[in-house]
Amino acid sequence: MKFLTLLTLFLSFINSDAQDKAINKEKWHWDREFGQDTSAGYAQVVKIDNVLYISGSVAKDITPEGITRVYEALKSSLTSFGATFQNVVKENLYTTDIEAMKKYNYVRKEYYNKDFPAATWVQIDRLFMQDAKLEVELIAHLPK
Repeated sequence: MKFLTLLTLFLSFINSDAQDKAINKEKWHWDREFGQDTSAGYAQVVKIDNVLYISGSVAKDITPEGITRVYEALKSSLTSFGATFQNVVKENLYTTDIEAMKKYNYVRKEYYNKDFPAATWVQIDRLFMQDAKLEVELIAHLPK
Protein backbone atom coordinates (compact mmCIF):
# COMPACT_ATOMS: atom_id res chain seq x y z
CA MET A 1 0.00 0.00 0.00
CA LYS A 2 2.84 2.41 0.84
CA PHE A 3 4.43 1.64 -2.51
CA LEU A 4 1.24 2.56 -4.38
CA THR A 5 0.91 5.79 -2.40
CA LEU A 6 4.51 6.74 -3.11
CA LEU A 7 4.13 5.83 -6.77
CA THR A 8 0.96 7.94 -7.04
CA LEU A 9 2.69 10.91 -5.40
CA PHE A 10 5.71 10.52 -7.65
CA LEU A 11 3.62 10.33 -10.82
CA SER A 12 1.53 13.35 -9.86
CA PHE A 13 4.76 15.30 -9.19
CA ILE A 14 6.17 14.37 -12.60
CA ASN A 15 2.88 15.25 -14.30
CA SER A 16 2.58 18.63 -12.58
CA ASP A 17 6.24 19.40 -13.33
CA ALA A 18 5.70 18.62 -17.02
CA GLN A 19 2.63 20.85 -17.14
CA ASP A 20 4.60 23.74 -15.65
CA LYS A 21 7.15 23.53 -18.47
CA ALA A 22 4.91 24.51 -21.37
CA ILE A 23 6.73 25.17 -24.60
CA ASN A 24 6.54 28.58 -26.20
CA LYS A 25 4.78 28.27 -29.57
CA GLU A 26 4.49 31.08 -32.08
CA LYS A 27 1.92 30.48 -34.80
CA TRP A 28 1.12 31.87 -38.23
CA HIS A 29 -1.83 31.15 -40.46
CA TRP A 30 -3.19 32.73 -43.64
CA ASP A 31 -4.64 36.07 -42.49
CA ARG A 32 -6.07 34.56 -39.30
CA GLU A 33 -6.24 36.74 -36.24
CA PHE A 34 -5.31 33.89 -33.89
CA GLY A 35 -2.58 32.31 -36.00
CA GLN A 36 -4.55 29.15 -36.57
CA ASP A 37 -7.60 27.73 -38.29
CA THR A 38 -10.07 26.82 -35.58
CA SER A 39 -12.58 25.12 -37.89
CA ALA A 40 -10.17 22.42 -39.12
CA GLY A 41 -7.90 22.73 -36.08
CA TYR A 42 -4.40 23.53 -37.29
CA ALA A 43 -1.86 26.32 -37.75
CA GLN A 44 -0.01 26.73 -41.03
CA VAL A 45 3.28 27.35 -39.21
CA VAL A 46 4.29 26.61 -35.63
CA LYS A 47 7.63 27.98 -34.45
CA ILE A 48 9.32 26.45 -31.41
CA ASP A 49 12.74 27.85 -30.54
CA ASN A 50 14.46 28.12 -33.92
CA VAL A 51 12.45 25.38 -35.67
CA LEU A 52 9.51 25.94 -38.04
CA TYR A 53 6.97 23.15 -38.50
CA ILE A 54 5.03 23.95 -41.67
CA SER A 55 1.72 22.28 -42.40
CA GLY A 56 1.10 20.87 -45.84
CA SER A 57 0.19 23.04 -48.80
CA VAL A 58 -1.93 21.33 -51.43
CA ALA A 59 -2.59 21.26 -55.16
CA LYS A 60 -5.54 19.85 -57.04
CA ASP A 61 -3.39 19.06 -60.06
CA ILE A 62 0.10 17.67 -60.46
CA THR A 63 1.28 19.97 -63.22
CA PRO A 64 4.08 22.53 -63.29
CA GLU A 65 1.47 25.18 -62.39
CA GLY A 66 0.00 23.15 -59.52
CA ILE A 67 3.43 22.35 -58.09
CA THR A 68 4.43 26.01 -58.38
CA ARG A 69 1.32 27.04 -56.40
CA VAL A 70 2.25 24.58 -53.63
CA TYR A 71 5.84 25.82 -53.38
CA GLU A 72 4.78 29.48 -53.54
CA ALA A 73 2.43 28.83 -50.62
CA LEU A 74 5.27 27.11 -48.75
CA LYS A 75 7.49 30.10 -49.55
CA SER A 76 4.90 32.37 -47.89
CA SER A 77 4.89 30.10 -44.84
CA LEU A 78 8.69 30.25 -44.64
CA THR A 79 8.86 34.02 -45.06
CA SER A 80 6.29 34.49 -42.27
CA PHE A 81 9.26 33.88 -39.93
CA GLY A 82 12.06 35.23 -42.17
CA ALA A 83 13.12 31.87 -43.61
CA THR A 84 13.80 30.65 -47.16
CA PHE A 85 14.02 27.22 -48.75
CA GLN A 86 17.70 27.17 -47.73
CA ASN A 87 16.45 26.84 -44.11
CA VAL A 88 14.45 23.69 -44.95
CA VAL A 89 15.94 20.51 -43.51
CA LYS A 90 13.06 18.06 -44.07
CA GLU A 91 10.33 17.77 -46.67
CA ASN A 92 7.44 15.30 -46.66
CA LEU A 93 5.54 15.00 -49.93
CA TYR A 94 2.27 13.08 -50.28
CA THR A 95 0.72 12.51 -53.70
CA THR A 96 -1.92 10.42 -55.38
CA ASP A 97 0.34 10.12 -58.46
CA ILE A 98 4.05 9.67 -57.72
CA GLU A 99 4.90 9.23 -61.42
CA ALA A 100 3.46 12.64 -62.32
CA MET A 101 5.36 14.21 -59.43
CA LYS A 102 8.60 12.58 -60.60
CA LYS A 103 7.95 13.90 -64.11
CA TYR A 104 7.61 17.50 -62.90
CA ASN A 105 10.16 17.34 -60.07
CA TYR A 106 12.28 19.96 -61.86
CA VAL A 107 9.76 22.60 -60.70
CA ARG A 108 10.25 21.62 -57.05
CA LYS A 109 14.03 21.47 -57.37
CA GLU A 110 14.22 25.09 -58.57
CA TYR A 111 12.99 26.30 -55.16
CA TYR A 112 15.90 24.63 -53.37
CA ASN A 113 18.60 26.10 -55.60
CA LYS A 114 20.64 22.85 -55.44
CA ASP A 115 20.53 22.81 -51.59
CA PHE A 116 18.11 19.92 -51.11
CA PRO A 117 16.67 18.80 -47.74
CA ALA A 118 16.11 15.30 -46.45
CA ALA A 119 12.90 14.22 -48.17
CA THR A 120 10.25 11.54 -48.09
CA TRP A 121 7.81 11.04 -50.96
CA VAL A 122 4.76 8.83 -50.46
CA GLN A 123 1.96 7.84 -52.83
CA ILE A 124 -1.41 7.65 -51.08
CA ASP A 125 -5.04 6.99 -52.00
CA ARG A 126 -6.33 10.43 -51.02
CA LEU A 127 -5.67 13.53 -48.94
CA PHE A 128 -7.83 15.46 -46.45
CA MET A 129 -9.17 17.63 -49.27
CA GLN A 130 -10.85 15.04 -51.46
CA ASP A 131 -9.87 16.68 -54.77
CA ALA A 132 -6.25 17.38 -53.75
CA LYS A 133 -3.54 15.34 -55.44
CA LEU A 134 -0.42 16.74 -53.80
CA GLU A 135 0.48 17.93 -50.29
CA VAL A 136 3.92 19.04 -49.11
CA GLU A 137 4.96 19.82 -45.52
CA LEU A 138 8.29 21.18 -44.30
CA ILE A 139 10.54 21.50 -41.27
CA ALA A 140 12.96 24.43 -41.33
CA HIS A 141 15.64 25.65 -38.92
CA LEU A 142 16.38 29.31 -38.34
CA PRO A 143 19.85 30.47 -37.30
CA LYS A 144 20.27 30.80 -33.53
